[in-house]
Amino acid sequence: MANFSKSNVPQFSVDVYQNEYLPEGGREVSAIVTVTATGGGTVGTAVAAPHLYSPGAGPSAAVAIMVDCSGSMDYPPTKMRNARDATAAAIDTLRDGVHFSVIDGTHVAREVYPGNGRLAVADPATRAQAKEALRRLSAGGGTAIGTWLRLADRLLSTADVAIRHGILLTDGRNEHESPEDLKAALESCTGRFTCDARGVGTDWEVKEVTGIASALLGTADIVADPAALAADFTQMMETAMGKEVADVALRLWTPVGTAVKFVKQVAPTVEDLTGRRTESGPRSGDYPTGSWGDESRDYHVCVEVPTANIGQEMLAARVSLVIPQPDGSVPNLGTQGLVRAVWTDDMAASTSINPQVAHYTGQAELAQVIQQGLDLRKAGDIDGATAKLGRAVQLASVSGNADTAKLLAKVVDVVDAPTGTVRLKAKVAEADEMTLETRSTKTVRVKK
Repeated sequence: MANFSKSNVPQFSVDVYQNEYLPEGGREVSAIVTVTATGGGTVGTAVAAPHLYSPGAGPSAAVAIMVDCSGSMDYPPTKMRNARDATAAAIDTLRDGVHFSVIDGTHVAREVYPGNGRLAVADPATRAQAKEALRRLSAGGGTAIGTWLRLADRLLSTADVAIRHGILLTDGRNEHESPEDLKAALESCTGRFTCDARGVGTDWEVKEVTGIASALLGTADIVADPAALAADFTQMMETAMGKEVADVALRLWTPVGTAVKFVKQVAPTVEDLTGRRTESGPRSGDYPTGSWGDESRDYHVCVEVPTANIGQEMLAARVSLVIPQPDGSVPNLGTQGLVRAVWTDDMAASTSINPQVAHYTGQAELAQVIQQGLDLRKAGDIDGATAKLGRAVQLASVSGNADTAKLLAKVVDVVDAPTGTVRLKAKVAEADEMTLETRSTKTVRVKK
């Protein structure tokens, strides 16, 4: 883990949107916390400690690319070629000075380049050597993704860098190790590197791929057509190269008598962070957010406060961004956000729902009912699936989530979007259903 000082990382700002007014006896306080990072490596400012940084090169980083080479990658034969081309495109996108490796993943994990437990350092020569080594990739064997992740972790840990990131491609189900083995591998890798996961074709398990990305604070997506892999890998690597600081935690302090109900990322995707809290001091806990570049994300914080009398007010929570360090120091990355509670007998004030809170409550429900509806559809519960997916259509319409609405329209016939009246389609392309499930957590931001 790299050492940081406040002067050489992106500047973080924290904005809080809430209705602070509670009725008499009211206890639940919700707020949307918008966190924005600006400056840092992508605009020419060093973000890592001096020994980890080359001027003008961006923050130091290490990347492991894990390519599924199981037997199913030969069907159709062009799939393996597309995977090699995509990996080559990702290698071409590496910034000079970035440490990297390529891993061949089957029922075991094998180093393709550079080998011998090492990482290569990207320059024109090593990029050419790595692309030449890709010719040795061929399909054969099973799938044990946990072994790929453990090898990536071992290799990435050899680099003294600011950012550690993985890119994982699979086309099949994790059939050659138990779910417990994959879970144990994910637990051992959590907090050590972030990872984007992609499923190519339609023979992989959505919950496995999204579970990997969720555990390792990366993105998940489907690439239904293998020919689109190169463009997707290029975009993933460009995004990884834009990250400026890793291991950022959202720190939540609450006063005595206040309980945290949940902390969720709600934009750009829904991710429940509640169970990932680590205690950081008296009445204070940290929630991991992963790596950041120049970007903005929204979080929904909900706390339960003690009851109070009309006219009283209190600080319900304090939010800040930190990077916990091995030596125990904790650089604060920007201004704090304050969540307040004020008790009032003004009915209009206490019953008003903040637009940001209302919007993201709907977006979180949208992700949930899509998953529930698709699960019910697979189980043969037509009425239950219709009700859930109808509610999803209604929520997507109300919130202006046009991308999700388009995906839903491939699974249901929309009779009336505002009321959520739909009919399940008799035939649905597997790729369309998997795309909806994989992208169900993607949200649109509230128009402020």
